[in-house]
Amino acid sequence: MNIPNPNLENDLPLQGIRVLDLSRVFAGPMCGMVLGDFGAEVIKVEHPGRGDDTRDWGIRIGKTETTYYNSMNRNKRSITIDLQSPQGVKLIHELVPQFDVVIHNFKTGGAEKLGIGYEQLKALKNDLIYCAIAGYDSSGPEASRPGYDLVIQAEAGLMALNGDASMPPLKFGVAVVDLMTGMYSAQAILAALLRRERRGMGQLIEMALYDCGLSISGYYGLDALQLGHDPERYGNAHPSIVPYGMYEAADGPLIIAVGNNAQFEKFCRQVIQRPDIVENPLFATNVERAKNRQALGPMLKALIHSFPREVLLERLTSAGIPCGKVAGLHEALTNARAQRSHMVQNIPHPVVGTTPVFAPPYRLDGQRLPIRSAPPTLGEGTRAVLQELLSMSDSQLEALQTAGVLTLPNP
Repeated sequence: MNIPNPNLENDLPLQGIRVLDLSRVFAGPMCGMVLGDFGAEVIKVEHPGRGDDTRDWGIRIGKTETTYYNSMNRNKRSITIDLQSPQGVKLIHELVPQFDVVIHNFKTGGAEKLGIGYEQLKALKNDLIYCAIAGYDSSGPEASRPGYDLVIQAEAGLMALNGDASMPPLKFGVAVVDLMTGMYSAQAILAALLRRERRGMGQLIEMALYDCGLSISGYYGLDALQLGHDPERYGNAHPSIVPYGMYEAADGPLIIAVGNNAQFEKFCRQVIQRPDIVENPLFATNVERAKNRQALGPMLKALIHSFPREVLLERLTSAGIPCGKVAGLHEALTNARAQRSHMVQNIPHPVVGTTPVFAPPYRLDGQRLPIRSAPPTLGEGTRAVLQELLSMSDSQLEALQTAGVLTLPNP
């Protein structure tokens, strides 16, 4: 439900909070985008020439954006500053006192070498909240290793739990470690902002992709610790609930999620019309079904395949059993359900006219949080932001552009 609330955009939870986002690629930008979605003013600092690496990943949109970049950078402004130059670092030092939060994902020690480490910036703003995202524990022997999602998926055991038992280790379809690290980081920053409100103190937050990769193994991780070895992989099936997974109907795949014994009885009697299965003691309870899945699985697979998908979905829905059609990604993004949700919105673009952008997934007081600004073109806010926050003149900015410290958008 979307209850109209015209005042929401002017009353977002983080309105008045200013974030300096020095990160690039995925985890850090995801963190910054979450804060921007909740109303923070997020200023994204990019390299004057190439910008964020992801401006060159995915399908090109306009001159400086791509699908990859746009997925992580709504509700931000972009400014260009060369952090490798002393003049660029000086600009950061001048900006920091006007910011509440700094985010970066340099390798451990990298920010300090540039002159923008926590202690260096805390000296400029004592109550600064500083979030450093790296691959590994900053106090451990691997602190200087770069963190890449695919490497962490492998090292954290996530690839070993994904896919079917007959397959080699398999990565997730999206960069799940980066995605979750960005979300965990935003949660930590929100907690630090609340602490600062209560106690007037800033905080150093350190996030490691490896830690987050272990964390999202969830119950599979705890299963492995209890077993003393890797749990068996079941692909689209559930390790302990049967039947629960993807099945092929006569004309296409669907999901059937039988969550308890009462649902299984309805499934047998009302959906596949085989009451004898639930009456069999080998299959009467979920514990027995899981124990005897090798006997039950092929039987159910053949029965489900004998029915058209829409017939099964109608019967499952009538019986109150969770179910759904397996959709292609394009279909999922363009069907009536997606249109009703307004999760994908066409936003004006200066070069291509409009471009699709995901809306924030959050709803407050019945209304989805707005896309306040589209993912920015490279450096679109350099002139305006530096003039507003540092009162720099056009001649000062142009001199820095000549020196290669920044680039200015066309007037």
